[in-house]
Parts: sequence; C-alpha cells; structure tokens
Amino acid sequence: MLTLILLILPLISGLLLCWNKNEGLAKSAAIAISLAQIGIFCLITPENSSVVYQWLPEFNIGFKLGMDGLSKLMTGLTVVVSALIILATQGLSYDKKSKLLGLILLTEAALIGVFTAQDGFVFYFFFEIALVPVYLIANLWGGKGISKISLKMFIYTVFGSLFMLVAFVVLYIFSSGSELSALAQVSEKLRPSLNYFLFWAFFLAFAIKSPLFLFHGWLPDAYSKSPTPATMLLSGLLSKMGIYGIIRILLPLAPVGWEKYSCLVIYLAVIGLIYGSIIAIRQSHVKRLVAYSSFAHMGLMAAAALIGSAAGIQGASFQMVAHGFSAVGLFYVAKIIFDKTGSRNLQDLGGMAKRAPKLATLFLVVLLGSVGLPLTNGFVGEFLMLKSVFDFNTGLGILATTSIILGAVYLLRLYQKTMFGPATAFTENIEDIGAKELMVLVPIALIIIITGVLPNGLLELSAALVK
Repeated sequence: MLTLILLILPLISGLLLCWNKNEGLAKSAAIAISLAQIGIFCLITPENSSVVYQWLPEFNIGFKLGMDGLSKLMTGLTVVVSALIILATQGLSYDKKSKLLGLILLTEAALIGVFTAQDGFVFYFFFEIALVPVYLIANLWGGKGISKISLKMFIYTVFGSLFMLVAFVVLYIFSSGSELSALAQVSEKLRPSLNYFLFWAFFLAFAIKSPLFLFHGWLPDAYSKSPTPATMLLSGLLSKMGIYGIIRILLPLAPVGWEKYSCLVIYLAVIGLIYGSIIAIRQSHVKRLVAYSSFAHMGLMAAAALIGSAAGIQGASFQMVAHGFSAVGLFYVAKIIFDKTGSRNLQDLGGMAKRAPKLATLFLVVLLGSVGLPLTNGFVGEFLMLKSVFDFNTGLGILATTSIILGAVYLLRLYQKTMFGPATAFTENIEDIGAKELMVLVPIALIIIITGVLPNGLLELSAALVK
C-alpha cells in the first residue's frame, strides 16, 4: 500500500500544480511533498511494498508493484534526487514555476512506476510516460531551437520502446500472464531465434534510453540545450532506466540472446566509454563537457550490467546511485556558473575559487565523486565495475581503466579552468553561492562522502538480486 501512496502522491500533486497559479503555494507544496515522499519511502519494506490490482483479469494482466533491493535502491535515488531538483528550481529564474514543479513531480511518479513495476505492460507504460513531462519541460523552458531537439529525443526513445512493447507481447502470447516472473519462466523455453529477437528488442530500447554508443544521437544537444531541471532529470534519473532495464528485464527475459550476443554489446559499451571520454576532453563548453562525461559513465555501467557477474551487477547498481547524485550536482554547478558569469565557455572563465570559496569546495567534492576518488561513492561502483570488466577480458579492462583516467583528466581540467588561474571580465565581480544553492549542494556532497565511506548498506540491497 505504501508503494501505491509513493506513486499516487506526486502524481496527483503534480497534476494539481500544473494548473495552479499561486507560485508561492506551489513552491511550499512541492517541497513538502518531496519531504513526505522521502518519509514514506523510509517506511517501505519488501513485506509491505506489494500492490496487486487485477486490471484485466480475463487476460491475466494486472497492475502489480513491489520492491526488492534493486527497486529500493532506484526508488530511493528517485525520491531524493527529485527533492534536490525541486530545491534547485527554487533558486532558478523560470516563469510559470508552479507548472515546472508539477511536471517534475509527474516525472518522479512515472519513475517510481518504472522501478517498482512487477508486470511487463506496467513497466512499459511507465517507461514511456516518464519522458513526456521532461519533453514538456524542455519545450516550455528551453532555449532557441529546443523544439526540434526535444522532438528528436522523443522520437528516438519512443521508437526504441516500441520494440520493447512487441517483445512483451511476444512473451505474453507464450506465457500464462504478463507478470515479470511468469515472462522469465517462459523465455527460456522459446526457440533461439525468437530469444535473439527479444534480446535485440529490449537492448534497443535500453540502449537509446541510457544512451549507449551508436544510439546517443539525441544526447549532446538535448543535454546542453535543455533547461537545467530537464537536464538534471535526464542525466540523474531517466538515463538510469536503461541500465535498470538491462538488469531487470533484458538479462532474465532474454537469457539465450544474452549468452549469444553479450560479448558484442559489451565491447560496444566500452567503445562508448572511450569515445565519450575523448570527446569530453575536446570540449570547451561546460555543459557539453558534463554531458559527454555522463555519457561515458553510462557506457561503463552498461558494460558491467551486460557482463552479468556479481561484481558487474552490484557495481552497476551502486554506480547508478552514485552517478545520479554526481551528475545532478555537476549540471547544477554548470548552471550556477552560467548564471554568475553569463558564459559556458571555458576560455571565458577562471579565478572563481578566490571569489566563491563555498562553490569551489562543494564543486570539488561533487567532481571528485564523479572521478571516483577513494572514500567517495564513485570509487565503490567504479572498482566493482572495473573488476567485472577485467574478469571478462583483461584487454577490455585496460581500455576501460584508461578511459577512467581520461575522465579524471577532463574533469580536473574543467575545475582548473573555472576555479583557478586569473579572473576574467566574466568572473572578476561574481559573488559566492547563498543559502538556496547550499541547500542543494551540501546534501549532494554529504551523500557522496557518506555512501563512499559507508557503502555496505547500499551494496546489501543489490546483493540479494545477485544471489
């Protein structure tokens, strides 16, 4: 029952805020709802998380929700990051803020549906619908040319998801129902050619959503041109649906196809990691650099998840959480820098540390979490993922490690170019961050450190799935 409340509360409140015109009330309500969501989440256990409603009993299709360890990891990430994005929005200058906050809450509701769905068609519904409010945010508050960019993103993801729908229909035809556990049982009995189709149908949907190399055509412009709330939602939360789908859907529902083609797509994911790192090094635009950094990280997560080993799945699961916070933090800092200087070009920036020491300190913590420094949460996930890649293929492990080193190079270069060196005309008169920015960056920094020093609680949540 609590899982249903966790889904319905942001759904109803989000719809109400979209039509509300009282901006002050909207801000207070959105924060209160976000805090309530975190409180409700803390009360949920696997025993009280189950929701079963026979939607179409004659076809054995039901609205089924529940939480295991992986679901709880991702749902926890969703409610906390959504709250941080809502807090971040308080300090950003957008008109029609009530509608913006409502759309963020609607995105949160859809994501909770994705991460708790126990039925294939319920998963597909929420997987599709999660993009709609983000698409609206991008269109309503984005800059010049955003309509074509957001439409391109929408078409990409909907196209991939249609293949997933066909795969679920195929499994349903041969199964006694649409529950994920029933679909997993029947998938192994299908003839190999059909299982190969299932693999590629699911992989296409999740590769576009993450996105992975060759399927990332929508990412650079969507991340760099979308308004900050949309970018934070895309990088911090929606991209995780792809990796989650690989673990939750692709591996158990297309095992024969995975055994045959996993090697190919693992190499593809690592190529994406290398490609993203090389492109990021060449960027002088702050937001595009962070976008390609996020893209590179998704490549390693996908490779580890597709390897399917204990270290790979635990590493990818942990890193989804770690990357969720660091990506949101980096894009938020990029927005702060732009608001204070009026530029996203690294050549225009410099000397900000002396003028904004609080920003410089918190930016460093977030950046080191993304780099994967020991005692940050980024290190734990990267260590497990690299272990899984080395166990799979030593040469591939060396390539992945090299790309991680490149990641440290371009992120530290970003920090050096913005925070150190002589001040420029864009940075000489800036002021340090205030309470609104601190309310977002301090929790992110604390989470990065605490879950890096004490990672076992999060690791235990994914351990049961591995077993």
